[in-house]
Amino acid sequence: MIAKRFVVIFVSRRNSLRSILAQACLAHLGRDRFSAYSCGHPAHVSDRVHPAAIAALASAGMPVPLSQPHGWDDMIRWSSPHANFVITLDETTLPVQPNWPGQPDAALWSFPDIAALDSAGEIDRAALQMLYALRRRLELLTSLPLHSADPAAIRSDVRDLAHMQ
Repeated sequence: MIAKRFVVIFVSRRNSLRSILAQACLAHLGRDRFSAYSCGHPAHVSDRVHPAAIAALASAGMPVPLSQPHGWDDMIRWSSPHANFVITLDETTLPVQPNWPGQPDAALWSFPDIAALDSAGEIDRAALQMLYALRRRLELLTSLPLHSADPAAIRSDVRDLAHMQ
């Protein structure tokens, strides 16, 4: 029997740093059980992955996702797999997000917009710290008994991961 893969979409404003780090990290940690995607606000999507994301992922030995940054409208238009979870990393996008097909469970894991910091060195350090914070949360996500647990308990657990330091 083939086990079901859980689909997770990470959302940030530009889809260039936060959501890219989360997508790459989950793809690395949960490749047997998870399919990870990311997207951003269609009006703010970057034209490239942020160099700090590339550097942080290289430092951790994780590949950069192959797809370029894109908006959530593209994901819906492409008929992407219906997500089990949509994890928003930028709370400013919450009020304008679409109604996701399939009504996935949603969680807010708010992270600061480190791309707005003043210096490249600060951004690089913050990106690496963010990657490791995401990794801790995603290690716990990948360890949850998603196939056998009560869906309401899993939904609560995924939301509670937002409060990890």
